[in-house]
Amino acid sequence: MNDFHVNSSFLYVLAVIVIVFVISQSLFFLSRAWQQARRMGMDDAKLRRIATSAAVFTVAPAIAILLGIITLSNALGLPIPWLRLNVLGAITYELPAAEMAASAAGTSLAVRITDPRTFSTIVWVMTLGIIPPMFLTPLLMKKIQGGVLKAGAKDKKWGEIFMTALFLGMVSAFLGMIFARIGEGARGWVPVLVMLCSAVLMAVLGILYKKANIGWLENYALPLSMLTAMALSVPITYALN
Repeated sequence: MNDFHVNSSFLYVLAVIVIVFVISQSLFFLSRAWQQARRMGMDDAKLRRIATSAAVFTVAPAIAILLGIITLSNALGLPIPWLRLNVLGAITYELPAAEMAASAAGTSLAVRITDPRTFSTIVWVMTLGIIPPMFLTPLLMKKIQGGVLKAGAKDKKWGEIFMTALFLGMVSAFLGMIFARIGEGARGWVPVLVMLCSAVLMAVLGILYKKANIGWLENYALPLSMLTAMALSVPITYALN
């Protein structure tokens, strides 16, 4: 127990093994896809343009994932967040799951986790919670998607309302964590104000994208709003303390 450390060599080795496997798998399928494209008559110049374009457009979501790794690494060290977000990349799940597990254990992600039981609890919650969708998605997604498409085909307006309602329901699931600490005083308003700053900036970037026809904002609006809101969280926290 006394030798436990969130940045231990053992955890780094585990992370490297899994990440190397995932990268190798990606390179394998990239190679097979490239060969298949050439057999279909696509020239190398066009393939390189496609590959370059795809690589550029991965930068935006990668920034958001990097922010998640940085946030989690403060409490859980680097290996576990690096492993999970490089393989899964679902910061909308990883961060809330880790925070709820930490809160249940009587701590938070604002401090370094030094208790091995608490660390193990957080990692188990993050791991077990993501397993059901791996099985439910292939079993149920086709039926759900078919139902949504069918509803949209019958009534396009109702289909749009239905999809909007699904999205708002998903967003609402995360709002509880933001407003849960309002009763703690001025400090409890920090997440709310940071969220509002991010939302306002996202709206402004959306208007610029549509009205000013700034195409690159479509992919970078989310990471820009996240980075700016994170930067603003510092002065907001100081102002409310």
